[in-house]
Amino acid sequence: MNTDKFVINVGRQLGSGGRSIGQELAKRFSIKYYDRKLLEIASKQSGLNEKFFEEADEKASKSLGGSGLFGSRFPFVADAALFCGSNYLSNDELFKIQSDVIRDLANEESSLFVGRCADYILRNHPRCINVFVSASMDARIKAFQSRNENVTENQARDILIKADKKRSTYYNYYSNKEWGVASTYHLCIESSVLGLAKTTDFIESFIREKLGL
Repeated sequence: MNTDKFVINVGRQLGSGGRSIGQELAKRFSIKYYDRKLLEIASKQSGLNEKFFEEADEKASKSLGGSGLFGSRFPFVADAALFCGSNYLSNDELFKIQSDVIRDLANEESSLFVGRCADYILRNHPRCINVFVSASMDARIKAFQSRNENVTENQARDILIKADKKRSTYYNYYSNKEWGVASTYHLCIESSVLGLAKTTDFIESFIREKLGL
């Protein structure tokens, strides 16, 4: 692996602005940005319908007791045929496919990945930095409602709490580490303290210092 390459991994709470911060950081460092596009790439490389990856996106395995991804037969007959008669495809298998995609992309060029356990998957990368972006619940609710005008404050809070649970369960299951806990990352920062612009500036400065850029 070319040690000139580097990787930035951004974990985030829904409504914290982590995705926007990641996009801006990728621009500032002139590197590739990967979020949901990973699902499209994994679909193309595996030959599986992208719907499989969308259904399993950042969800822990549903096959802990031996059941499959949906607990039912494949809804896509053409894709099912690829598995030699198997009726089930577990989230674990999809996670492995996506993990291979992440490692291949990181090996090709400097990149920024949002979520999807990329920090754990790339834990052996020689030049990687892991950031977690959080925000106060009030700020998250406000941000969520700004994009979803018909959602009430209580509805927004419920959605955010459920999103936190889903992401933490997924991350903790696949990484054996703790989502959102300071010891898991190089930097944890609350975007609602400084605002998105200054938070991005702070993270950029931290990354440059740590990676010697």
